Amino acid sequence: MDLSTRVAIVTGSGQGIGREIALTLAEQGASVVISDINAMTANDVASEIGARKGKSIAIAADVTVQDEVTRLVEQTITSFGKIDILVNNAGITRDTLLLRMSDTDWDQVLTTNLKGAFLCTQAVLRHMVKQRWGRIINIASVVGLIGNAGQANYAAAKAGLIGLTKATAREVASRGITANAVAPGFIDTEMTRKLSDNARQEFLRQIPIGNIGSPRDVAYAVSFLASEEAHYITGQVLNVDGGMVMA
Repeated sequence: MDLSTRVAIVTGSGQGIGREIALTLAEQGASVVISDINAMTANDVASEIGARKGKSIAIAADVTVQDEVTRLVEQTITSFGKIDILVNNAGITRDTLLLRMSDTDWDQVLTTNLKGAFLCTQAVLRHMVKQRWGRIINIASVVGLIGNAGQANYAAAKAGLIGLTKATAREVASRGITANAVAPGFIDTEMTRKLSDNARQEFLRQIPIGNIGSPRDVAYAVSFLASEEAHYITGQVLNVDGGMVMA
């Protein structure tokens, strides 16, 4: 999968799954914009790509603020001349049981995880439509398909993101643009490492493959969907979960 002529924006790529996606796209030859609300971590990832002889810049941006999203896109165009790939990965959690969930907990998660993806997608599509080529890849979650106790806000946001993916795919397919979602399952990240041993074992019992996934597993799926080889795939949700969710 040769991405050497492509320019990608990966939101929330200062750490975790987003970082691994950015590194993998750069390995495939793409010029990658590291976008994160944390300027320090974004710069670190861009420097890491540069040290590996890849092409990358860091642009700090809050995906919930339209002016910052506009600036992100404009700076990408100024630096690389175009945008081919958008990976909407930025997201947060505010976990608690539904009966205890505050309006703030709900609004922050929906705004970051869903509205942020909407704003970024809308901003890049104007450029992709003109060039008649593009890849929109939304990082959803199996939680958006099956729900999870204590994550009503997160599940609702990720389910909404899947709906946004399908609507986008229908709207822009005739312009050579695909839109797909990747739904990770139980992935080894800083967040999941904080779980108790009992909680980790309970998750493992639900995974037929029998082990926790890595951020690299998610990144490889994104890399494929970003490629020319995936040109006939759109409006789909690709579960990267070791068989945890089967429909």
